[in-house]
Amino acid sequence: MAIETELKLRLAPAHLAKLKRHGLFKAHQLARASTQRLYNVYFDTPELDLHHSRMALRLRRKGRLWLQTLKGGGAIKAGLHQRNEWEVPVRGEALDFSAALTAEWDELLPVALRERLQPVFVTDFMRSTRIVEWQGAQIEVCMDQGQISGAGGVHEICELELELKAGAPQHVFSLALAILKIVPIEIEMVNKAEYGFRLLSGATEQPYKGVLPKLKPEQGLVAALQTALGACLLQWQRNWRGALVGAEGEFLHQVRVALRRMRVLLHLMQQLRDDETLGCFTAELADLSVLLGKVRDWDVFIAATLQPLYPKPLKRDGAALLWESCTDHRSANHAQLQTTAAEVQSLMLRFAQWMYSDYWQRLEMDEPHVRDLAAHRLNKQTHHMALQLARSDSRDAYQLHELRIMAKKLRYIAEFFAPWFDDKHTVDFLHTLSEVQQELGQINDASSAYRILDELALDVVAAHRVRDAVSVAMHEHFLGLSLVLKRYDKQKIFWRD
Repeated sequence: MAIETELKLRLAPAHLAKLKRHGLFKAHQLARASTQRLYNVYFDTPELDLHHSRMALRLRRKGRLWLQTLKGGGAIKAGLHQRNEWEVPVRGEALDFSAALTAEWDELLPVALRERLQPVFVTDFMRSTRIVEWQGAQIEVCMDQGQISGAGGVHEICELELELKAGAPQHVFSLALAILKIVPIEIEMVNKAEYGFRLLSGATEQPYKGVLPKLKPEQGLVAALQTALGACLLQWQRNWRGALVGAEGEFLHQVRVALRRMRVLLHLMQQLRDDETLGCFTAELADLSVLLGKVRDWDVFIAATLQPLYPKPLKRDGAALLWESCTDHRSANHAQLQTTAAEVQSLMLRFAQWMYSDYWQRLEMDEPHVRDLAAHRLNKQTHHMALQLARSDSRDAYQLHELRIMAKKLRYIAEFFAPWFDDKHTVDFLHTLSEVQQELGQINDASSAYRILDELALDVVAAHRVRDAVSVAMHEHFLGLSLVLKRYDKQKIFWRD
């Protein structure tokens, strides 16, 4: 069994052609590139049992040789695809489960399952391959172009695969950053097999709701921070394409959640062992969050405020003019977001590279007792929130916005440290804090709606009607906030014995 460690990068055909002409790889290659056609037939049961078990079985024609490959398990860490791989040569275009295969094949593919296997889709592409030496590491660079076909559909392939053969993972990201200076690229989170299965099911890209992994107290603080940050980075990477192309608003929302959690964790780490890189990342993530927030405000206003009152841009009440103005502003903000595509890819790659850096070893040298650190950080954040509550005007939008930010920070820190404390009390505390955050979020959305209406400055019936509806909603959420704050005040502070 081998373990693949590779970074997949998507790019346009014209950019792939430009990259082939560029001297980057030739200057570092250990041998001349070779080009061959790879024809692959993927197999599964009619119910797609292998796919549901996160496995893939294929036959690959490589010149005159046929290879039978089973892939399974593994994960995506900081953008690197890592999967277990079992591969054996076979005589022709037919599956062969003879005794020559290892016992692992028998365990993973029992006889009852083998009897139900059938071809499900085909990938057919040209691959240019070379080994390059980059900063002391050996990396196989594969340039793939072709297509996937199945169930009457076709998906075009145009990508790079950077597979680590020897050396440290951060050098793969360093090479990707060098490529990004030549042509636009995008971290590809979906492998060819998954695209094939999407053709079969008709599935499309869906928002990926990040969930903080179940942290184990015995794993230690540094390992827990790595796990949590890795989950945030994955959530950002998997939702970024949908956010960038303007798909449904949930993609953008999930990106914003991921970035907020990352910033809270990075701030915590700065308190433990500061690093210039941490400050740079925090600033860049904050700038990106501001831009995403502008797009999100228009999305929410259109979907949650305008559309319920005027489902269609009717001519009456000036609704058509209001719709047009809103969609124009939304498009302008989204166009501004799209201009950051290369910068964001660079930020993702640099952050992923840092995830494999020696900062973590240095952090372990100063690792404090987790419960002591948790109590200190949570007490401090709770105190800040209590002060903000005491001085906040219950109707002042700016002060409530500040309170909402503090509630989010407290919730994310509490979620991270919760595994080290009593389950029942942490669940109740987090649930109530989430309710506070939700009501404050609704109030913030209403405040944003007022600001948007002021910015539009349209003296039409539809705009006045929308403003009246926002006022009613704001009043209801103020009442809701009062109730959830009373429940919050009664919660047991779970980190205090």
